[in-house]
Amino acid sequence: MSAERYERGSKMLAAVDGVTGIQVVEALAKSFPDFARYVVEFSFGDIYARQGLGLRERELATVAALCALGNALPQLRVHVHAALHVGCTPGEVVEVVMQMAVYAGFPAALNGLSVVREVFAESGIQLPLD
Repeated sequence: MSAERYERGSKMLAAVDGVTGIQVVEALAKSFPDFARYVVEFSFGDIYARQGLGLRERELATVAALCALGNALPQLRVHVHAALHVGCTPGEVVEVVMQMAVYAGFPAALNGLSVVREVFAESGIQLPLD
């Protein structure tokens, strides 16, 4: 079962994050191999592989949650990239982060928008959006 979960998780991770996701897990595995395996098996092999939400919706939900946490900016960066990778529009990403001002507060949304600005710049997406 565990080998199946890992294989399913690896495929899902590649679909969500592309090569970057695999590289992040490989880097984590050098120091913390068990935790890297948990990330692949549970997060991607079990949760992301579930039916009911597509990858776009899962990534928008993940961006919202990480923004609301307020202390997960490195992970937010990864998932903003992932959201774009799975087909979310830049406008959708911005709107989800702005929505967090209502529920997580303006500081969380401002920090999230700062990450969005950086990721968009790296991706060649010009701000302001039209």
